[in-house]
Amino acid sequence: MASVITNKMVVGVSSRALFDLSKENEIFETKGVEAYCAYQVEHEGELLKPGPGFELIRSLLMLNEAKPGKDLVEVIIMSRNSPDTSLRVFNAIKYYNLPITRAVLVSGASLASYLAAFHTDLFLSAYEDDVQQAVDSGIAAGIICTEHIPKAKPFPAAYPGIGQIRIAFDGDAVVFTDESERIFQEKGLRAFEEHEREKAATPLAEGPFASFLKKLSDIQKELGVENCPIRTALVTARSAPAHERVIRTLRAWNVRVDEAFFLGGLEKKEFLRAFGAQIFFDDQSIHTLSAAQAVPAARVPYRKRKGAVLTDEISSYRTG
Repeated sequence: MASVITNKMVVGVSSRALFDLSKENEIFETKGVEAYCAYQVEHEGELLKPGPGFELIRSLLMLNEAKPGKDLVEVIIMSRNSPDTSLRVFNAIKYYNLPITRAVLVSGASLASYLAAFHTDLFLSAYEDDVQQAVDSGIAAGIICTEHIPKAKPFPAAYPGIGQIRIAFDGDAVVFTDESERIFQEKGLRAFEEHEREKAATPLAEGPFASFLKKLSDIQKELGVENCPIRTALVTARSAPAHERVIRTLRAWNVRVDEAFFLGGLEKKEFLRAFGAQIFFDDQSIHTLSAAQAVPAARVPYRKRKGAVLTDEISSYRTG
């Protein structure tokens, strides 16, 4: 009988999100795909260093130790690399003892249809087109920042060998839709606050990361409140009186969020550093680029509305 992976959280990660391939990507960008492929083959015996998503992925995989006999998380390598250039990545997976057994290697083709085939809950990549198509398909996805690769802080183990997983989310256009944010952009702060005050009892509509947050919350409930290895945070520019609708929305969804920061426009970087996020998801590059100086961060692109057309890239082949 064929295996099924619909009963667990499925995370797709590109090679450049998992490992530090900044030098290799520079070769690709400046010298082309042939030079990149030759370099990867020539350096197959050279170990890759951890990338911006490494600590998160390793910690998520360790969750499977919390429920003996029941895997909670499946991680799949989903990359535009070719099979021939992938051995170096698999050598690193083996070296770091990551229990990753499945991979999709498409030699520059689109990954979108394969994400759906694997019932992917979260996709991390450095390649914007793949992330955009994932979000357009209703899959939580982020363009991971590769400009900075901060080292994750160690946390006390919640289970033997399992470090605590800390994931932070922006609110509007990430966990929730961009409905309220559009009002702020078009009409200003006063109109936004009035709208949120009037709609305080009306739950916000689900954004691109709502389903992923709900799945995380379900796993938290399964593992139990005491010493749970997952901790989540909402880090938003909202402030009172716009906080009430957020709290009531999460309550209506029956979703657990461990910490919430209503920052009223303050820069998020230092709060994320204090929280110790292993990843932060935000819809604006100004926030993710700043946050990435302290913690791993990923930008969530806006979902293309009906009739929108994606901009074609010069080359479909990417190292991420």
